[in-house]
Amino acid sequence: MLILDVVSVLIWALVHEAVLLEVSFAAPYVQLQEIRVRAWFGRIQQVLSVKHKPAEDQELFRLMEEIISITKEVIKVMDTFGAGECLWHSSVLPGASLSRRDSGGVGKNVVVGFDKDLEEIKTRWIDDSSKLEIISIVGMGGIGKTTLARQIYDDPSIFYHFDTRGWVAVSQEYSLRQVLLGLLDSTKMLTEEMQDESDPRLAEFLYKCLKGRRYLIVMDDIWDIDIWDAVRRLFPDDSNGSRVLLTTRLSDVAVYANSSSRLHQMRFLNEADSWNLLCKKVFGEKDCPPELEDVGREIARNCGGLPLAIVVIGGLLYKDSRTWRNWRSIAENLNSILSKDDEQCLEILGLSYNRLPHRLKPCFLYMGVFPEDSEIPVSKLINLWAAEGFLKPSTSKTLEEVAEEYLKDLIERSLLLVCKRSCNGRIKTCNIHDLLRDVCVRNAQKENFLHVVNWYGDLTEAGNRRRRRVSIHPDALYANTTHQLISSYSHARSYLCTGKSLTYPSLVYLGFRLLRVLDIILIHFSEFPSDIIRLFHLRYLGFTYNGPLPPSISKLRNLQTVVHHNWTFGKYHLLPIEIWTMPNLRHLYCMPSCLPDPVGEILANNFVVLENLQTLLDVRNFRCSKNILKRIPNLKKLGISYDVSSQAYVDRWQFNLESLANLHQLETLKIIIKNDPYRTSKFVNPPKLSFPRKLNRLTLSGCGLPWERMTIVGLLPCLEVLKLKKDACRGQEWETVEEQFCRLKYLLLEELDLVQWRTKEAPFPRLQSLIIRSCFRLREIPSAIGDITTLQMIELVDCHPSAVTWAKQIQEEQESMANEDLKVCIELKRRIKDRFSSRILR
Repeated sequence: MLILDVVSVLIWALVHEAVLLEVSFAAPYVQLQEIRVRAWFGRIQQVLSVKHKPAEDQELFRLMEEIISITKEVIKVMDTFGAGECLWHSSVLPGASLSRRDSGGVGKNVVVGFDKDLEEIKTRWIDDSSKLEIISIVGMGGIGKTTLARQIYDDPSIFYHFDTRGWVAVSQEYSLRQVLLGLLDSTKMLTEEMQDESDPRLAEFLYKCLKGRRYLIVMDDIWDIDIWDAVRRLFPDDSNGSRVLLTTRLSDVAVYANSSSRLHQMRFLNEADSWNLLCKKVFGEKDCPPELEDVGREIARNCGGLPLAIVVIGGLLYKDSRTWRNWRSIAENLNSILSKDDEQCLEILGLSYNRLPHRLKPCFLYMGVFPEDSEIPVSKLINLWAAEGFLKPSTSKTLEEVAEEYLKDLIERSLLLVCKRSCNGRIKTCNIHDLLRDVCVRNAQKENFLHVVNWYGDLTEAGNRRRRRVSIHPDALYANTTHQLISSYSHARSYLCTGKSLTYPSLVYLGFRLLRVLDIILIHFSEFPSDIIRLFHLRYLGFTYNGPLPPSISKLRNLQTVVHHNWTFGKYHLLPIEIWTMPNLRHLYCMPSCLPDPVGEILANNFVVLENLQTLLDVRNFRCSKNILKRIPNLKKLGISYDVSSQAYVDRWQFNLESLANLHQLETLKIIIKNDPYRTSKFVNPPKLSFPRKLNRLTLSGCGLPWERMTIVGLLPCLEVLKLKKDACRGQEWETVEEQFCRLKYLLLEELDLVQWRTKEAPFPRLQSLIIRSCFRLREIPSAIGDITTLQMIELVDCHPSAVTWAKQIQEEQESMANEDLKVCIELKRRIKDRFSSRILR
């Protein structure tokens, strides 16, 4: 044991001084000694792996003497050149990697914001199982994957923990031979003889070099599963805690490498870390001058948390004049500066675009249509893709299902970001980083795919008029000559007005005869723009007009999506009966409107089934008659509302809501019944309800159902989201029983008169979120709720203090059982507290 202790101490001393610290002017010498020490260390391991004999002991003493001799030589060289000339042994990488000696910020090796990531991975690597593990770092280009991997690779505790380390950059264009040579070289096992060997021999050498050792291998920037298939068998699993780290932009590659291990998803830097990185890049260890701090923080914030963007702009600020006026100008023109002054930045990001399959390229380029920092509704994006013809039809899938697959693919490639998810986990909104959007715009212009008009001057460039799609900012519409200039875009197939606010332009040109997409929802028309009716090829129409759709809308036989906003609050219009003669309609968002019964001379001899119609939203006083429902058999999403404030109106109106069960493809349903808040008889005759078995999301408001009738909802086999809002149910007691709500994941109770909620054992077996808002009379939450193993969150807003106490008790009980996943959120708004504390909460 004494021999082992001495050898380990000597080796650690040598490694710590001569490998982590690389001596300036003597680096090749130290690297040579590192190779020799590693070779000796391997021989020592081989000796120690067999039963000790006197001969082996003598071999150990001989090796130890050699190591001592080399250690003395290295220390002598270090003394000669001085410790002050030592450099950290790390590569200079794009992101936040800078050289230590540099007096300024540009040369400084700065890594900011990865402390938690580093500790998380180190803990998993060192403390987890002894089996071979493959861990993947995933994120978009420039987010710092390589920088984090290098930080891990060079960490002293990681270095000491592993016997052998190897690093290879794979990249898009790779060869198996170069990868094998890179791994052998980085593990210090490569000899001159090996360089002439065949790929199978190199693979054999690598396997033998790693066999029996605890190794760390980093494969940086993997784009393809083929290279992983070629090398995975070369990593032996000797149950000694070896690790393989992959960095990639593609989630599917990471999952393919090891589906059983969770991915490490890179996060954007927060504002504090962004500012810290920018400061260190520009000022080094010095402080930022006070007069530059505000504008500097704005610049850092506008980089969107992307380390690559922060480092690029930091290099510009380091070299440029450090005055407030100059920094103010940079802050106002940040994206254009990044685009023009650092081609390498966009090239790094553009690699992901170059690797896209042809079917995804137009979908990605289309993201340039939307303004910077836009939160894009996925439903709108999918409808636009469909109208543009980007989606390949499938016999087994709808266009919307194909689009969701495309969207998921772009997200997995780290090109799009998820902003919000719906209650059942589906993506609700997404966005794109500003620099990636610049990649979209630049490539779209290069390929004549899209022209983005941010201001009037963009319209005057003649070369832009050949492009098929025009995305124009509302501000550019105010110029007097805009009408004439836009009319010159004769090749346009799509015309979109994008921005964040409504506008009232004096002139809007709508004479594009070949137009497929017209999205001018931000333009507020006082009269219906009749030019729209001439756009025969139109597939997507979005506009704002305070009046009804004209019957002539039916002439647009190719229309798939209609989005009609009506800002006359409290008033709604009747849709034209001709709407029933448009068989290609897929989505109808007419807010708010009444849908007429399909009767009369127009439809007498023209029975049309709207087989493609999937979405029908914000329809007032919808009659669920058989004549209507049989014309929309494939409806998937329905939003309807009724105004029953007048008692006479209630008596003569027949809801026929039980007929909704005949919509066999319906997945999302929202029913709102608006009652007179002062009428006490509003719940005398609650509507009869029946639902289709495929229903996945259900929202009820104002229906006044007795709690006993909730059984029909609880027995729905596919229901995952249930929202019971104001007066959805009546009564003071609700008792839930077993074998109901078997798949429910999200439950919202809002503004209900519920007082007592009882439940048997094992309620809601898959519930993840329980939200209770403004249920002032509810005093207890069933304790059995805490026993739901899938429950992740209980949120109470403006609830009785007793209910709050129960929620906290549930959380404490779960924590005592080592269940820390359950989060309890409590919120009591001041106005609610003042209003109800004396009357309700007694």
